[in-house]
Amino acid sequence: MKTAASTYRVPTAEWLRKRFAAQPVGDSPQEDGIPTGPLIPAAVLVPIVLHEPEPTVLLTRRTDHLHHHPGQVSFPGGRVEAQDRSPVETALRETEEEISLRRGHIELLGCLPCYRTITGFEITPVVGLVTPPFELALDAFEVAEAFEVPLSFLLNTMNHQRHSVDVQGVRREYYAMPYGDYFIWGATAGMLVSLHRFLCR
Repeated sequence: MKTAASTYRVPTAEWLRKRFAAQPVGDSPQEDGIPTGPLIPAAVLVPIVLHEPEPTVLLTRRTDHLHHHPGQVSFPGGRVEAQDRSPVETALRETEEEISLRRGHIELLGCLPCYRTITGFEITPVVGLVTPPFELALDAFEVAEAFEVPLSFLLNTMNHQRHSVDVQGVRREYYAMPYGDYFIWGATAGMLVSLHRFLCR
């Protein structure tokens, strides 16, 4: 696969498997202003759907009434619960609860580095290949919609933007990847940058 602004070769399932099998994951971008002290463990699934002619990444948009990150684009996932044996189990359980994507459709590839957020979470991104066909049933309380974005779009650094915002008088920077009517930003965009760094370095 070529990098930066050049034309991408379409990522294949075999290429993705080889990348995860061949190298350690390395580092991850982090948000500004990470709080000191213990962080809340959480995990998300980064679902790469094996469509033809090219894979996509399945994302969700959170409902507007949620306390944390209302209306934002996210991966399926959530806090690690006491019964979860690992972050991988958390990601798979939350994915089933939020969008009814069953683990039998998911081939686990590995985990990206933990992503720490200004809101006090330490998130483990779990990457998996998803084999269609499948049907989703969204949890109407948490998920407003599910949609897919071409993986090649998300891996192209021309689509990785840096934005800033003032938070209580302090300038904070974050990544964003606008796609059509969707504004992918914050932790979700940061984890996608981490995926790019891993796959394309």
